[in-house]
Amino acid sequence: MPTRYEVIVVGAGHAGCEAARACARLGLRTAMITMNLDLIAQMSCNPAVGGIAKGHLVREIDALGGVMGEVTDGVGIQFRLLNTSRGPAVWSPRAQCDKKQYRLRMREILEKEPNIRILQAEVAQLLISDGPPRVTRGVLLRDGRALESDAVVVTTGTFLNGLAHVGEQTFSCGRSGEAPSNLLGDQLRTLGLEWKRLKTGTPPRLDGRTIDWSRFEPQYGDREPTPFSFLTPKIEREQVPCHIAYTTPETHQVIRENISRSPLYSGEIKGIGPRYCPSIEDKVVKFPDKLRHQIFLEPEGLDTYEVYVNGMSTSMPIDVQARVVASVPGLDGAEMIRPGYAIEYDAVDPRELTQSLEVKSIARLFLAGQINGTSGYEEAACQGLIAGLNAACRIGQVDPVIIGRTEGYTGILIEDLINKGADEPYRMFTSRAEFRLHLRIDNADERLTPIGRRVGLVTEARWSLYLRKMEQKERLRRWMASTRLDVEDHPTIVGWLRRPEARIGALLGSIRDVLCEDPVQDPVHGMMTTLETEVKYAGYISQQQRQVDRLRDGERRHIPLDFCYSDIPGLSREVQEKLERVRPETLGQAGRIPGVTPAAIAVLDVYLSLAR
Repeated sequence: MPTRYEVIVVGAGHAGCEAARACARLGLRTAMITMNLDLIAQMSCNPAVGGIAKGHLVREIDALGGVMGEVTDGVGIQFRLLNTSRGPAVWSPRAQCDKKQYRLRMREILEKEPNIRILQAEVAQLLISDGPPRVTRGVLLRDGRALESDAVVVTTGTFLNGLAHVGEQTFSCGRSGEAPSNLLGDQLRTLGLEWKRLKTGTPPRLDGRTIDWSRFEPQYGDREPTPFSFLTPKIEREQVPCHIAYTTPETHQVIRENISRSPLYSGEIKGIGPRYCPSIEDKVVKFPDKLRHQIFLEPEGLDTYEVYVNGMSTSMPIDVQARVVASVPGLDGAEMIRPGYAIEYDAVDPRELTQSLEVKSIARLFLAGQINGTSGYEEAACQGLIAGLNAACRIGQVDPVIIGRTEGYTGILIEDLINKGADEPYRMFTSRAEFRLHLRIDNADERLTPIGRRVGLVTEARWSLYLRKMEQKERLRRWMASTRLDVEDHPTIVGWLRRPEARIGALLGSIRDVLCEDPVQDPVHGMMTTLETEVKYAGYISQQQRQVDRLRDGERRHIPLDFCYSDIPGLSREVQEKLERVRPETLGQAGRIPGVTPAAIAVLDVYLSLAR
């Protein structure tokens, strides 16, 4: 008799952890299957979380009730708020983490969930009933066991038919030193989905004891660290510095002399790599006039000497990597603990998915993470959370959780994927958002915590904290509008705060008196920053809100999944093909498909009205 679960999560990376925990928290008996129990939530690349726009994603995960932000706050060893010289719309937190402690903390959290069973095994294939419609029924393990389930979430990262490159050498792996998932990869390619080959890479890791640290400029964390989680009041532990370094003309010369040995340029690598995280050889070849490139020496943890060389990703042969490292002053005596490598892997065309991350042609099968063509822990984790929530919704026969692009960067990421596909690993940027001022890190809880509460993922404790914050914020808003200051023309606090030089932090003492308590211990991500931003940017926010409302009007016009676009004579064949390929769920989504013109949307709008 097969063992039965309600949800099976394949993979235990950042997407898998969020998916499994979400399902378990919603009361579903959940199995998370990994090929190595000791590497749950392994940070296979840089042990850092957040960064430009990625920090927004982590805040949104936290606001919905996910766990990535809490874990990062617990094991971070350096915190920095990026982009503070610009407006609050693009502020974004980043933390260097203790690599080992991150996975240990995540595993501890998962093992405390009574509804999760973590299994060490390899999934050989999905069990799918013959259609139509085809429905996922569970998985078959390599050891012969069959596990039945009501839904399956696949979060296989770079493991599907993974192939690593180090110079002329190639070897099958998922991450360096780990076995690939070839059996499942081969089966998935038979399911009629469109696939592509993508690539990512890592730099060499060095022994910090062999680095001459006096040759490098230290980069310290913020004096007052910005937490990722709205549940973290303050981060007070000591932080460690990173260090800034630069390549040299010798570095570039070594790379140019050996470029023919790079699998990236020899034609050995077929997969498409991330445009915004190029290898060091790519930088040298594509920017020949640049005399040097910045690199960062970042510690991998507090109890290890291993140092991550951020900015030196490479798939060059090991002997060339050693010469490249030695060409940097201060690294001339550095010993390489492990070399950099590139890895190719299979990814599905994300246009095969609905907005809930369910495969259109196979019911109850959800995909999340790098299998959908994204890069980065944060992009994977937010997908895992949404896929897990929607697997639970599918089982419970309730409406899926859809985060619109006006509600969060999570919604932007998912909609970009399902509308445009991913010709290269997708990375989130603030520039992808039409309404950046509306989608800030400080108001992620206001945008998304009510959604997390509605679906049951936000706990009572988190919800009580949120309601208390909203009540305090409203009390302060009324006080600011009615209280006049004893300066110059006696403006109200709101009027004074509109002045460029005015800062709400100057009123901290009065704010504490109004609330009769310490309202916020971190002014960067608390309600004080939110209030100041809303006052200073009130006109821009109102303008964006009107644009948001217009966009939401289009989202309310739903399109049946079986709608026949070929029956509409006013649409060109090209537009019909694009609409048939993506199968948009709303008129608003249809209008954001590349190549679908406003005129075509007007025609579609008319026919949708006639079809009612």
